Amino acid sequence: MKLRTPLLGAALLAASCSSFAAGPAHWGYEGHEGADHWGKLDPSFKTCKTGKEQSPINITSTKKSADLKPIGFAYSPSAAEVVNNGHTIQVNLANGGSIKLGQDEFKLLQFHFHTPSEEQIDGKSFPLVAHLVHKSTDGKLAVVAVLFTLGKENAALKNVFGTMPAQGGTSKPLAGNFNAADLLPQDQAYYAFKGSLTTPPCSEGVRWQVLKQTQEISVEQFAAFKGLYPLNARPVQPLHGRKVQSSN
Repeated sequence: MKLRTPLLGAALLAASCSSFAAGPAHWGYEGHEGADHWGKLDPSFKTCKTGKEQSPINITSTKKSADLKPIGFAYSPSAAEVVNNGHTIQVNLANGGSIKLGQDEFKLLQFHFHTPSEEQIDGKSFPLVAHLVHKSTDGKLAVVAVLFTLGKENAALKNVFGTMPAQGGTSKPLAGNFNAADLLPQDQAYYAFKGSLTTPPCSEGVRWQVLKQTQEISVEQFAAFKGLYPLNARPVQPLHGRKVQSSN
């Protein structure tokens, strides 16, 4: 069963922070196609330059909010496909469950990786981040970011890192089901802010949740990913007056 995100939804789904290019222009992370030039590569990418709620950000000053309820994780085991889309490794999930943010429900579609982490905490980057991308029935996007440090082998990601296709534009089915709940740390406190896709077309209106507690991956797992993508992170963007909330 093919689980690849349709190109029609790439700008909203796969590109939710990474994935498919949204227009005719080719983009990357370095040189004349790098992040500093995205806004000029194609008219459809103009928000990358002109947007005022761009992601990622450096999380420094935060405000605790009693209104920020725990994320309602309801993930479930799902058939999965591991895709090398030319910008990252992405895992598409057939029926991976959902999350609730307040009364709003978002279905989990896929997760993918960036190195170093696109999000910073007090100016600090982490070796790797996983972005779990969700979509509501009315087309809104929500992303949960899980930060990784180097340490012990991550059992949940063992099959994923062992299945990564080496060539862009190719995919492999993942043996067995994958439960995204296994990616989550025990403490699920988080930072929340309004943001955007972190790749072209950099569309705004994305709800971001960055989990505070990190997870671990081994040096070998990290090296396997960096062997394919040594650098695929957009630099942090100005806040432009945005407030970052912190869950209790």
